[in-house]
Amino acid sequence: MQYGYGVVGITVMFESMGLPLPAESVIIAASLYAGSTHHLEIRWIALSAVLGAIMGDNIGYLIGHHFGYGILKKHGQKVGLTEERLMLGRYLFRRHGGIVVFLGRFVAVLRVFVALLAGANRMPWHSFLFFNALGGICWAGGYAFVTYELGKQIEKITGPVGIAMAVVGVCCLIGALVFLKKNEKRLTDEALRQAEEDEKREESRMDKKPS
Repeated sequence: MQYGYGVVGITVMFESMGLPLPAESVIIAASLYAGSTHHLEIRWIALSAVLGAIMGDNIGYLIGHHFGYGILKKHGQKVGLTEERLMLGRYLFRRHGGIVVFLGRFVAVLRVFVALLAGANRMPWHSFLFFNALGGICWAGGYAFVTYELGKQIEKITGPVGIAMAVVGVCCLIGALVFLKKNEKRLTDEALRQAEEDEKREESRMDKKPS
């Protein structure tokens, strides 16, 4: 069973480095399993997830910092980091910085790419480390312990009440996915508009320069 902690930590670490892996689902599944069977210790699940998140994000930050937008533009498509998402990342970091790093932990799209984008945008490492650690603790620890408590109650829920709760849970999950997708589209559109405005301002500035 001790391998379960390693699976949680490694999955979270690799997702935080920029690979599209189901880290959130792994934390939830492991915590539910711990709460309903007690074969795993929730404190070690939470610790593995937090350490994986912090380590993975720092590796992702270093990759983005040293290789910048060049490697992201060249290879980003392979892991879902499209040109629109690169533009979205630059737009968000330019305006919100550390808040993006913290809240990015809780948004599926940003969570995978936030460290790479932070490094590529040259965000100061000490600021990144603080918001990254804070986000990792709240996200991984929060999901682990809340889901664990839910898992402890699963054994007690039977019959129509259990079915109704399961239906509500599925509906909430679908609603969350739709919400995230819509907001990604909205933010991407805003980033594209901002990029067009910046380009027009730059062209106007160049035109006004004396020849």
